Amino acid sequence: MNSSQFPVLGSQRDRQTFLRWLKFNAVGGIGIAVQLAALTFFRSVLHLDYLVSTALAVETAVIHNFLWHERFTWIDRPAHRFAHSLTRLAKFNTGNGLVSLMGNLLIMRALVGQFHVNYFIANLIAVAACSVVNFLVSDRFVFES
Repeated sequence: MNSSQFPVLGSQRDRQTFLRWLKFNAVGGIGIAVQLAALTFFRSVLHLDYLVSTALAVETAVIHNFLWHERFTWIDRPAHRFAHSLTRLAKFNTGNGLVSLMGNLLIMRALVGQFHVNYFIANLIAVAACSVVNFLVSDRFVFES
C-alpha cells in the first residue's frame, strides 16, 4: 500500500499503526463472536449468574485474542523464546484482560443490573467501549517494540 491510498496517514509509522489497528479490530471482531458464544453457553446452557458468565466469557475471548494478536497483529514483533510469549500472555491478561474484565463487568452491571438492558446487547456495548483502550495497552505495553 502506498501513501496515496491513505492520504491522511502521512508517515510510514502512521500507516503501519492504521493497518495494525485494522488487524486488531479483525481479531477483536472474531473475539466478540467467541465472547458472545461463551457468554451464551455459560448463561443459557450452564445457567450461571450473568456476572460470572461475563467474567468467564471475557477470559475466553482474552486468551483467543492474545493467540491471534501474537501470530497476526504483531507478527513483526515476535517473541524470541517461549518464556517471552508467556510473559506477554501475563501482560495481556493483566492489561487487556483487566480493562476488558473490569470494563465489561462495570458496564454490564450498569446496563443489565440498573437499566435492565438485554445481557447480549449490553455485552456488545461493553466490548466496543473497551476496544480503544485495549489497542493502546497492547501496542505500548504487551507487544512493545
